[in-house]
Amino acid sequence: MERFRKYLGMDINLENVSNQQRLEAFGIACRYAPDPPEDFDEFEFGTDFAGQDNIVITVTVELGKIKKIMFGVADAEDPDIIRSLTGPQLNAFLSKKGDQLVGFFDYITG
Repeated sequence: MERFRKYLGMDINLENVSNQQRLEAFGIACRYAPDPPEDFDEFEFGTDFAGQDNIVITVTVELGKIKKIMFGVADAEDPDIIRSLTGPQLNAFLSKKGDQLVGFFDYITG
């Protein structure tokens, strides 16, 4: 998770967040983007891992700057329920997808 700390406090680029075709190049889809974002708001992105397509990346922003990044899994029955990945799940996810995620965060903050 340390490699994502550098994105905290950075501005989120709304134009890049809405470029679905470019996000797909990172294997990520925007699930929710507030339009326009409130002073304190969240963006949700989805990706797949280990045969599951319900991995959720939540990016919390305050005044347009990233304040928190969370990785979770959406409940199969109710996708509005998101649970944090366990330590081993998170380690495996970041080991496999970490470089893609760095590219993704570089893009949405660029």
